[in-house]
Amino acid sequence: MTIAGRTLTPDVIAALTYWPDVLWGGREYPPEPVDLTVLPPFLNGLLADLPWWNRDWKVGHVEPGVPLEIGSDHRGHPARFTEVSVPGTVSPGDGDGDGESLPFVAKVGFVGDQLIRFQAKIDDVVIGPAAAPAGRLEPHPFGRVLTGLMDLRGIPVKRMAWETERSRSTIWMLRDGRHNPDLPLVREIAEALGLSEADVRVIAGLDAVAPREEAP
Repeated sequence: MTIAGRTLTPDVIAALTYWPDVLWGGREYPPEPVDLTVLPPFLNGLLADLPWWNRDWKVGHVEPGVPLEIGSDHRGHPARFTEVSVPGTVSPGDGDGDGESLPFVAKVGFVGDQLIRFQAKIDDVVIGPAAAPAGRLEPHPFGRVLTGLMDLRGIPVKRMAWETERSRSTIWMLRDGRHNPDLPLVREIAEALGLSEADVRVIAGLDAVAPREEAP
């Protein structure tokens, strides 16, 4: 599932990059307002294309976003792109905010008029496009990082299996994101990659500090 590659309309770009607190600055008069009402339909359209999204929930109220110019090769995106965090709320029904609602922040990245990234945080849950279709387990991100680290170091699957004393099928499952390492395997992978165990724990999403053994 991918959302990137869409073309943003001029109205949506203007609404995303409208930052009145900065645009006003020390001016005597505030900047001309833009139509922020174009953002809820835009964001609802992105959310509706996520197969697991409950379409009964809609983005309602939004505030001006916080646009940032990213000037580096950030997460594989182009060398320079704009990323905007748009705060607001989501609620069931027509999104008018009546009744139950949850805080919402959308992170939208684009180059020119082309969307390259979309991610949303609703309350304390982060959602975004998935690599696997609905109904299938999402690959663990450790697999992609492990694959990159092995490739950079020229470590084939056969060698990693030998150094960790695991089967090749286990290493392939790790690389494909179908399996996440436990702490003993983390230690062996760290040694094979020449990284610290703490670093590999963080990459694998495990506790950075091992639990202390209870005193006898």
